Amino acid sequence: MDTEKEDEDDASVQEYVARSDFPGGGGGGGTGTGTGTDQLAFSTGDRLLVHAKPSAEWWWAELRGVVGYVPASYLRRDAAEEEEGEEEEISLQDPWQDEEYFDNYGTLRLHLEMLSDRSRTETYRQVVLKNSASLRNKVVMDLGCGTGIISLFCAQLAKPSTVYAVEASSMADYTRQLVKQNACEEVVTVLQGRAEEIELPEQVDVLVSEWMGNCLLFEFMVESVLLARDRWLRDGGTMWPSSAALSLVPCQADSYYSEKMAFWERPYGLDFTPLQPLAQKEFFAKPKFSHLIEPNDCLAAPRDVIRMDMYTLQVRDLEEMRSEFSFGVERSGVFHGFTAWFTVHFESLEAGGATLELDTGPNSEPTHWKQTLFMLDQPVGVHAGDAISGSIALRRNPTWRRHMTVTLHWNIKSSMEDTDDYQVGTKTFPMWR
Repeated sequence: MDTEKEDEDDASVQEYVARSDFPGGGGGGGTGTGTGTDQLAFSTGDRLLVHAKPSAEWWWAELRGVVGYVPASYLRRDAAEEEEGEEEEISLQDPWQDEEYFDNYGTLRLHLEMLSDRSRTETYRQVVLKNSASLRNKVVMDLGCGTGIISLFCAQLAKPSTVYAVEASSMADYTRQLVKQNACEEVVTVLQGRAEEIELPEQVDVLVSEWMGNCLLFEFMVESVLLARDRWLRDGGTMWPSSAALSLVPCQADSYYSEKMAFWERPYGLDFTPLQPLAQKEFFAKPKFSHLIEPNDCLAAPRDVIRMDMYTLQVRDLEEMRSEFSFGVERSGVFHGFTAWFTVHFESLEAGGATLELDTGPNSEPTHWKQTLFMLDQPVGVHAGDAISGSIALRRNPTWRRHMTVTLHWNIKSSMEDTDDYQVGTKTFPMWR
């Protein structure tokens, strides 16, 4: 026996403790991940032995004799090694994400994309315009104001007494110039800083923000909105948006499937099918952002699976949001996956006024968010009358706090009289850039 080699192998194994539950199951993310049963499920507090770190995101670990891939950010060093690894732990905290996040919003690229989104920007303008009488002489906070477009709408269309335009990125310097250029400096005060750190001289009557990300929650700016609400919104004040909903639908995605998977069947007359498992892992493991689904690719009527009341939602609620769903298939086709989008609502301040909404779904004008596509590993043929039911869970990453995973469980019950077909599947999608 090569005892020296055995000692080296033992020394390479490190014990880690689980920060949070991880369901395992389908879907990976990044190089060196597995799919299906290759992902190891564990619970908070479990002690795992990490044998290898094939990528920064996914490690190969063992729990009670079972091995599999685990997300590195869900683990922390064993308590006995925490003092030694303290510097490593600090490096895994949020600050680098904030730097990256706010640096992105300090450039014009994202602001050009958002301002060019007429559906998004015009909805906010209409909210201000249709509530202009009620906003007069009110105090408004525009959180994450960017270039200050919403603050400028308020100042010019509604005449509030004060608008506090809050922006954490370096764009705030330019926002001040824009406020002055548009002769709104007597109303709009630009404050640079995070929502958690700024100080205001007074409570506000209205808190408005455009905080939504892909699949509604991604990047979790919503947490800053909730913290600002609890600190600065007066009793009886108004939140815009006032509520939000995440919608889901089972769908076809023929062109995307052909582009990423069917392509490898016979390109240039050659059999490239051995590359299909690699293509599935590379292209379908993570959700497809900025997807545009055609209405006739929806296999059923969409359902709201997550609903959020912005007055009662708490930061702790963001850690995990889950819901069950049930769809009746309305047209025969190929079930490639699920598509998600969101809608937000703005309550009226005017007596008898209508609630306004911003809908990012396929039956509305496209927005810069578009929709988010979650592809199954293998497509499934379905028929009108079949039932697709299951659950969705959005789990916030315990370390990288702007990221999350989306886990979908589904089962398909055939409506055909001569069959008892019943297909079950599950897949976890990591959402990070």
